[in-house]
Amino acid sequence: MELSTRNQLLGEVKSVKLGTIMAEVSVDVGGQTIVAAITRASAEHMSLAAGDHVTVLIKATEVMLGK
Repeated sequence: MELSTRNQLLGEVKSVKLGTIMAEVSVDVGGQTIVAAITRASAEHMSLAAGDHVTVLIKATEVMLGK
């Protein structure tokens, strides 16, 4: 599948914390951690677990930089 999302980062799932409705997924991307809040149903459907290799897709109207 091809996606229009320009910001695609390969990473490894470090943890999946399941809540009642939502799940918090922490992904290591080159030594930096990106945290995604997704639905619990999506996390379960994808069978996400620590050690899985995933692609983090970032689609935003604003991307800020700091220096």
